[in-house]
Amino acid sequence: MQPYHHRVQYYETDMMGVTHHSNYIRWMEEARTDFMDQMGFPYTRMEAEGVRSPVRSLSCEFKRPTTFGDEVEIRVSIESFNGLRMAILYEMRDAEGEIVFAARSEHAFLNREGRIVRMRRAMPAFCEAVEAVMLQGETE
Repeated sequence: MQPYHHRVQYYETDMMGVTHHSNYIRWMEEARTDFMDQMGFPYTRMEAEGVRSPVRSLSCEFKRPTTFGDEVEIRVSIESFNGLRMAILYEMRDAEGEIVFAARSEHAFLNREGRIVRMRRAMPAFCEAVEAVMLQGETE
């Protein structure tokens, strides 16, 4: 899986000239969306098949600031998946390779009525793709 790249925009900075903390969460979503696209299961496909994946929890740690114009590389990996929930890890690095931000998000799978979806039954191909990506991550 290829990392996602984001260039810090001027409007994403605060009066101190550093990236406002709320933007890192947005970048996580950008990177997660790109990751799902690379896996072959874009959110549009999942939603067309009646599955939504809301965020259940989020934790993060700010390591170093970024500023306007900085290129941030975001690596996404799947920490765990049990068919009901998926935990995703994010590592953001600056151009020098220093970690600037690390995070974890946990997601559920719901149908249009908001009920829990068992992905092994509803979308077995998605489960196979997730497991393949996790296996690939273990061998790297």
